[in-house]
Amino acid sequence: MTKKIEIIPAIDLIDAKCVRLSQGDYNQKTVYNENPLEVAKMFEDAGITRLHLVDLDGAKAKHIVNYKVLETIAGKTNLVIDFGGGLKSDEDLEIAFNSGAAMVTGGSIAVKEKETFLSWLAKFGSEKIILGADAKDGNIAVSGWLETTELGVIDFISEFHKQGIMKVISTDISRDGMLSGPSFELYADIMKTLPKVEIIASGGIATMDDILKLDEMGVPGVITGKAIYENRITLKEIEQFIA
Repeated sequence: MTKKIEIIPAIDLIDAKCVRLSQGDYNQKTVYNENPLEVAKMFEDAGITRLHLVDLDGAKAKHIVNYKVLETIAGKTNLVIDFGGGLKSDEDLEIAFNSGAAMVTGGSIAVKEKETFLSWLAKFGSEKIILGADAKDGNIAVSGWLETTELGVIDFISEFHKQGIMKVISTDISRDGMLSGPSFELYADIMKTLPKVEIIASGGIATMDDILKLDEMGVPGVITGKAIYENRITLKEIEQFIA
């Protein structure tokens, strides 16, 4: 039996509240719940084992901010948490791991301070360090998506894969929070070019059909947030998928 795609819900944090942005725009913010722990427990009760926790305040401030929320969720659930947003220094990384992150995601740091990111990879290994490859029109975007670079997504992932990266979260920003469907072509291209990379799709998931299509393509994991919060994908549907 082929392994099913892993569904990873996202909790994005601003002011320690559970929010979603549209296309990474801090001015297009919806607060879904003022208590992220409540949301995390709801996911855990549905049989979900993994959580993608994003510190949007940290991404903007360029250092970790919402580590207390991470600590609370890690301490009061058994969810395996991958944490990202604003991790720029060894100290940030230490705080994230000490606060209960099982894995961390680095995107901007991999672009702007490649040596630092590679030192984390060398120290903690590819099970704990995930590459964030956020894309806009096929190029890498950084700093909470406020800047687009000239780096092509596949070249960028390939370069880090050669250095040992195995897990990559790739978000198509133009689709994120828009419920317009994910970037199937982008993920197909990445998997064709780099078959050994464990790609986690993110951005644009609108319905369970999107997840089923990614599953058929063989994508190992998918992150979804807004579709769950707006009841376009129910926890009941996700439960059936986990069972």
